[in-house]
Amino acid sequence: MTTLTTPRHFGDRMDEAIQRSGSVICVGLDPRPDQLPPRLRVQDPKNRRELAKAYETFCLGIIDAIAGRAGVIKPQAAFFEELGPDGMAALGSVIRYGTRKGLLVILDGKRNDIGTTAEAYARAFIGPESAWGCDALTVSPYLGQDSIEPFVKRCDEVAGGLFVLVKTSNPGSGFLQDQVAGEKKIYLRVAELVTSLNATRLGASGYGPVGSVVGATYPEQLHELRAAMPTSPILIPGFGAQGGSASDVAGGFDTRGRGAIVNSSRHIIFAYDRPEFRGKFGDDHWQAAADAAVQEMNDQLNAVRSITEHA
Repeated sequence: MTTLTTPRHFGDRMDEAIQRSGSVICVGLDPRPDQLPPRLRVQDPKNRRELAKAYETFCLGIIDAIAGRAGVIKPQAAFFEELGPDGMAALGSVIRYGTRKGLLVILDGKRNDIGTTAEAYARAFIGPESAWGCDALTVSPYLGQDSIEPFVKRCDEVAGGLFVLVKTSNPGSGFLQDQVAGEKKIYLRVAELVTSLNATRLGASGYGPVGSVVGATYPEQLHELRAAMPTSPILIPGFGAQGGSASDVAGGFDTRGRGAIVNSSRHIIFAYDRPEFRGKFGDDHWQAAADAAVQEMNDQLNAVRSITEHA
């Protein structure tokens, strides 16, 4: 008889992934037809089945290249969804492969709804026995607290995680997130909700299962929100191609140099086409280029983590 074991607390698993890999990098898997290595490009980009196969081959190859140097991956659902059923099958393969390689898998789906619909999203994506088998899911809070609670309940049941959009990296985020409501900016009100949801759910690491998304492109707010959400794992997008640097993300780490993961997508997965790597690796060595990009990013981030740890 097979005995199912309950996964360990998500906050602890994320902290362990950082310690085990020595890395705070989250590798974003955002495949694009025109940026795939030449050998994987599809002659007819309208052939969704062939493109889905190329995406799958590419993402599995990236996972092979970075496993051990990074502990977390974040497939972006949209790039697979636009290919229809074949794309979704490829996404499932990528998620399962990442799990087999010992990586935490965060699905970037930015789901949000209320009632039984939110419950269905939560059951679909979060937990090892779910249809998709993800460790965590990104969610939007802008339908209100009742749109988040079904996801939190699911995390309680399966030791899963959430990453709530608090202060996103895009230039237009201030249109809503920086507006003042009740004498506080909306992103700070969302931060208060995240902290309250974690209050009774802390793991041994001191972190809860309700993480937050705060962009590297807003370093001052990142400092502010680390203080406002001391028990929330922070997912930091915007590094590299969006302009965020290692010094920009320093405010997201705790005094141990942990508590946050820094996402990079294009800067890693398409590193073979970056000018500084193109001559060294070329088109056929895209996995080696991704590995080198992760090493470079680890060196940059570990330097600022060390400063934070000894501050």
